[in-house]
Amino acid sequence: MFEPKRPQKELKYEELRIYTDEELKNFTEEELKEFKIKHEIPAVEELEKGPWPSFVADAKQEALRRRKLADDRMMIDRYVVEDLLGQLELSFKDGETHWKHGGIVGVFGYGGGVIGRYSDVPEKFPGIAHFHTIRVNQPASKFYKSDFLRALADLWEYRGSGLFNMHGSTGDIILLGTTTEQLEPIFYDMTHELDQDLGGSGSNLRTPSCCIGKARCEWACYDTQEMCYEMTMHYQDELHRPAFPYKFKFKFDGCPNCCVASIARADIAFIGTWRDEIRIDQEAVKAYIAGDIVPRGGSHKGREWGKFDIQKEVIDLCPSQCMRMEDGKLVIDNKECVRCMHCINVMPQALRPGKDTGVSILVGAKAPILEGAQIAQVIVPFMKAEPPYDNVKEVIERIWEFWMEEGKNRERVGELIQRVGLPKFLEVIGLPPAPQMIKAPRANPYIFWKEEDVPGGFERDIKDFRARHKR
Repeated sequence: MFEPKRPQKELKYEELRIYTDEELKNFTEEELKEFKIKHEIPAVEELEKGPWPSFVADAKQEALRRRKLADDRMMIDRYVVEDLLGQLELSFKDGETHWKHGGIVGVFGYGGGVIGRYSDVPEKFPGIAHFHTIRVNQPASKFYKSDFLRALADLWEYRGSGLFNMHGSTGDIILLGTTTEQLEPIFYDMTHELDQDLGGSGSNLRTPSCCIGKARCEWACYDTQEMCYEMTMHYQDELHRPAFPYKFKFKFDGCPNCCVASIARADIAFIGTWRDEIRIDQEAVKAYIAGDIVPRGGSHKGREWGKFDIQKEVIDLCPSQCMRMEDGKLVIDNKECVRCMHCINVMPQALRPGKDTGVSILVGAKAPILEGAQIAQVIVPFMKAEPPYDNVKEVIERIWEFWMEEGKNRERVGELIQRVGLPKFLEVIGLPPAPQMIKAPRANPYIFWKEEDVPGGFERDIKDFRARHKR
């Protein structure tokens, strides 16, 4: 059973709270309807229209609450949210952002975690002259207790803008907007009172992120939460002290459904998989065909889709065409299966992943910053994933050693592979080529051998050749 490496602090909101209920609910609905911020923001207010929740409406509530709080009940400018909306309006008008990039603003003992942000029009919007963003290391799978969330919200109301989002694309809680003077007090309160670390920022290991894993999901092929926690604790130095060419992300998906999108967003993606056969319950297959079990777990209820057709909805949609019906039974050629999960998702009571489970390791995904967006590619088709994960750590550290030596400034590991080529990358980190690494068959029919792989090397004596190959 998973156990943390040290005792966890039991947080109680009533002991940590900063604001009374009256202060947190210090305005009426009527006051909110009549409230106008100090700037004219017609373009921004367009975002309040329509059926969807609006961050502008939420920000106005926060602005009104701050208007009504006493001066000693907040540590940064009362008008921070109003100035934020005002600058956003100006950005819409000018067609360009009015944020200067401030790099990393550190706190003692932590080189990352805080993103510096400064307005380039502070004379117009003094409340956001400094508007630093703080990343907070989210718990594995984002399980929260309300006491923690309420205490964090109180702290941010007091020392920041009161605005935050759940979650950024790294996975962290993102606290939006505070001043340089408040960074150390916030860091101290978070680490000493809330037992909570900052997330990764800058050219370092970003906060590892995982799916809900075996806590709630029956498809999880390994314990994503335990592996995420172990890597977070083991690589603390890489999280806290930027030393890489650029950012580096771990993401842990329990199965190929890829619920945290590791294949598209992680420099190393750990995706749960299996290497034996998909388990089939033939009686359940018959029940799906007969209509006795609703396909897709009932997720498509509400419309008349017609009778379930296993040929049309499962077999014909298999990307590797490895399935067929034979004498009333579903047959799978598991050697051809690409683990897409489609058949399992459609008939979850009939099909399950195999029992010999582990992870596929993929490398190189990223967003379109320098060389364009990239999807991760397989470098290890299958590896067992069991504590303390020494086999996985060995692969990680070989990749880091090469990337830190050869990577250019602001070059992600996927771009390094693109630059030096996958064969060179595999050679350096000591992994053998595998068929799963190939996206498509090569167009060039020639094989380029290395001299040490050719008996006798590349040097040839033409006389010796002709003596052996007489016309």
